[in-house]
Amino acid sequence: MNSQSSATSSHVSADPTTTALNWQDVVWLGAIVVISINLRPLLTSISPLMTTIRDATGLSFYGASLLTSLPVVAMGIGAFGAGALSRSIGEIRGVALGLIAIALACAARWAATSGSALLATAILAGAGVAAIQALLPAVMKQRFHARVPLAMGVFSASIMGGGGLGASLSPWVSRTMQSWHAGLAMWAIPACVALLGWWALNRQRPHLAPAQPVRNVQSATPSLWTNRRAWTLGLYFGIVNGGYTSLVAWLPAFYQQHGASVATSGSLLAGMTVFQAMAALLLPLAAASFRDRRPWLMLGLSAQLIGLLGLIISPDSAPLIWVGVAGAGLGGTFSLTLVTAMDHAHDHRVAGKLVAFTQGVGFIVAAVAPVVAGIVRGWSGGFGAAWVMLAVCVVAMMAVTLLFSPRSYGRWR
Repeated sequence: MNSQSSATSSHVSADPTTTALNWQDVVWLGAIVVISINLRPLLTSISPLMTTIRDATGLSFYGASLLTSLPVVAMGIGAFGAGALSRSIGEIRGVALGLIAIALACAARWAATSGSALLATAILAGAGVAAIQALLPAVMKQRFHARVPLAMGVFSASIMGGGGLGASLSPWVSRTMQSWHAGLAMWAIPACVALLGWWALNRQRPHLAPAQPVRNVQSATPSLWTNRRAWTLGLYFGIVNGGYTSLVAWLPAFYQQHGASVATSGSLLAGMTVFQAMAALLLPLAAASFRDRRPWLMLGLSAQLIGLLGLIISPDSAPLIWVGVAGAGLGGTFSLTLVTAMDHAHDHRVAGKLVAFTQGVGFIVAAVAPVVAGIVRGWSGGFGAAWVMLAVCVVAMMAVTLLFSPRSYGRWR
């Protein structure tokens, strides 16, 4: 076995509800939280400071939009290289390398004075996030074999919580230190803390060469590029998360058009993040005792649809309710989709490859979604048509959800 594949090999009972977490489990979950918090501030810290950054660097609106879209594209493309990274240095070192990339990219923003320099940091940070998002689920699959929904819920909730921290703390640091550079560069600190914690957690593990079983598993797994189920999961993940990237990009502008202030529209986005994080943890836990994830995926998609319909029909009547319900649906389906992908393989290495492919396809699709929504908004003169487009996509994904029968898990390869 590849020793870098992570965690201990001890597995708990197949029923995750029958055994209590031990202190090692709690420590590992804490490590997942500390790492995952670093995966979104590089995106969400940009938006509140966008006007200041544009004034200082001369970036156009298009160039400024690349600061958030390029990392998402890098997350997708980078996920495809996760398999090679895992084979060459293993999951443990791969996650560490991702944290190093994030720390270096954020630290470089302290001295960045041009738009091109900021774009370079965005690509580097996105590549680091891609490595962690693709490799850490394989670690969790092995370490929490019977508690994958719990681990994935903690992982996803922490990602979204980190996004909320990025949107709220970076402007505060920028005002306090009178420097937008400080507001962006501060996220190098938690990345370094996470790196030190990851090293401490794994420093006593033996570092052996990859063994023959790894090659056997790889040879038994067909190319995911020609696998229909792998593409279905990737497109599903991408279209579902296209709602998230679109709302992050356009929700504040939508409510500003309806007369809301910058602060109020920003608070709605922060509220969406809170509901996302809660649902990302709770929905997988609710589904943990059920092998069939489809009813719970339907629940998350239904919440998204209700929130979008509220934005279409009566956006001003109860904006926090619509945004919160949509955010809960987005957060729950994000984590539960990854759980469903991992359900397709018992071996954590195969599951890791499938999750990496799912995210690779998915994040590229999700990066395109806000651009399409912006084009639709420009064509129609308002955001209503963009929300209708997202609602239609949600209904289509409800139909696709029916394909994910547990009986199909053993046949996908």
